[in-house]
Amino acid sequence: MKILLFGKRGQVGWELQRSLAPLGQIVALDYEGAGGLCGSFTDLDGLAACVRTVAPDIIVNAAAHTAVDQAESEPELARTINALAPGVLAEEAGRLGAWLVHYSTDYVFDGSGEAPWRESDPTGPLGVYGKTKLAGEQAVARCDRHLIFRTSWVFAARGNNFARTMLRLASERDQLQVVADQIGAPTGADLLADVTAHAIRSVQHRPDLAGLYHLVAGGETSWHGYARHVIEHARAAGQVIRVDSEAIQAVPSSAYPVPAPRPHNSRLDTRKLQAAFDLVLPDWQTGVDRMLLEILGQ
Repeated sequence: MKILLFGKRGQVGWELQRSLAPLGQIVALDYEGAGGLCGSFTDLDGLAACVRTVAPDIIVNAAAHTAVDQAESEPELARTINALAPGVLAEEAGRLGAWLVHYSTDYVFDGSGEAPWRESDPTGPLGVYGKTKLAGEQAVARCDRHLIFRTSWVFAARGNNFARTMLRLASERDQLQVVADQIGAPTGADLLADVTAHAIRSVQHRPDLAGLYHLVAGGETSWHGYARHVIEHARAAGQVIRVDSEAIQAVPSSAYPVPAPRPHNSRLDTRKLQAAFDLVLPDWQTGVDRMLLEILGQ
C-alpha cells in the first residue's frame, strides 16, 4: 500500500509518519516538496500532478492554513489552502479510486450552547478559518472514499504550544490571567495519528465506514483549567514555578481581543467514532501528562 502524506512537518503530520509506517510505503511532503513532487497547497496544478505521479492508494492531508487570526486578513490564501487544495486532492483521489483522509475543526460550528457537537449538527462558522475549513470538508466529501476527522485544541511536545507558553509565563510572573469561558478537550497529535492509522486499516475491510467523524480526547476543560493542570504538574515535578495556584486568574475571552472570534463551546461528541472503530478515547489529562514528561525531560 502506498500512502501520500501532505504536511509532514506539522504536529499531526510528524506523528503520522510514525503511525502510518507499518501500513505501507509513505511518500511524505511538506510545503517545499521533494524529488520533483509538489507539496505546496497554493500550487493547485502542481498538487494534482503530484498525486498523479505518486498514484497512491491513500492520501492523508495534514496540511492547512491554521493561523486563525491571520486568516481574517488573507481570506483568499486561507480559501486556497483549506478548501481549493483539498478539492483537488478529492478529485484526483476519485480518479485513482484512492482513499482521502482529511482533518477539520470545531470552528465549523458557532460555539453556542454547552452540549457536545455531533456530526449531524448544523454548522455555522464564525470566521474565515472556520468557513474555509467547512468548504474543505464539503470538497473532500465529494470523494466517495473519504475520512474526515474534526478535532480541536491539538497539542504536541514538538514545537511551541500552549503548555510551553504557560510554563514559561509561570516561571516569570507572579500572576497569570487565562481564558475560562472557552471549553474543549486538549487532544494530542499522537492520538490523532494513532486513531487515523487504525481507521485506515479498518476501512480497507469496511469501506462503508467512510464519512465524517469527531475525534478528540475524553473529558473537557477550559484554557484556565488546562493551564492550572500544566502548571501544577510541573510544580509537582520539581520545576521552578513562580506563580501561586491562587494567582492563576480566570478571565473571559473579552479580556484578550483578537481579530477572529473563538467558539465558546468546542466540545465534540465522539460516540460515532468510538462505535464505528471500536475505540476508547483516553481523557485529555492522559495525553497532556505524557507530553509534559517529554517537555520536562523526565
